Amino acid sequence: MAARKFFLDWPVLRQLRTGDLLGRGPAATSAATRATEPRTATADRVVQSVCPYCAVGCGQRVFVKDEKVVGIEGDPDSPISRGRLCPKGAASTQLVTSPGRQTTVLYRAPRATDWQPLDLHTAIDMIADRFVESRRRTWQDVDDRGRPLYRTMGIAALGGATLDNEENYLIKKLFTAAGAIQIENQARI
Repeated sequence: MAARKFFLDWPVLRQLRTGDLLGRGPAATSAATRATEPRTATADRVVQSVCPYCAVGCGQRVFVKDEKVVGIEGDPDSPISRGRLCPKGAASTQLVTSPGRQTTVLYRAPRATDWQPLDLHTAIDMIADRFVESRRRTWQDVDDRGRPLYRTMGIAALGGATLDNEENYLIKKLFTAAGAIQIENQARI
């Protein structure tokens, strides 16, 4: 019986039996593939979102099961991307599901070899103190000829491609107000 079943499962006979003469449909699909169900089909809910990587704003559908992200796809209802995502957007599930994702602040003291966890509020206070001190120490009111400068050469900003237009706009305003003139974005470099 097993030999007969094996014989009937030959690809050419399967093509004839299913009517898939070119072998591009059910004749080319294994039983395991037919039994496979996508992760997104078992999701508890679907949440609409926007891809975080660039300023295009492609729509995403985030599939959630048991309060965990199980998949992200392009949103076909999005007038911007019409269901398409670039390779970075298609891989954005890794932003929240990667086992290597850092979820705590890590700090490495000067000349130390190891990183240590740090409280978020302590880290923010440290950054603010260093920012203000660097600005105070490197502030330039005028140049050698007495012309006004009102700038600091001790602070620079490099934005990332995961920021959207609004975030980049606010960062630009913040650093310009602080007197920094070296303001760049990774997406433009």
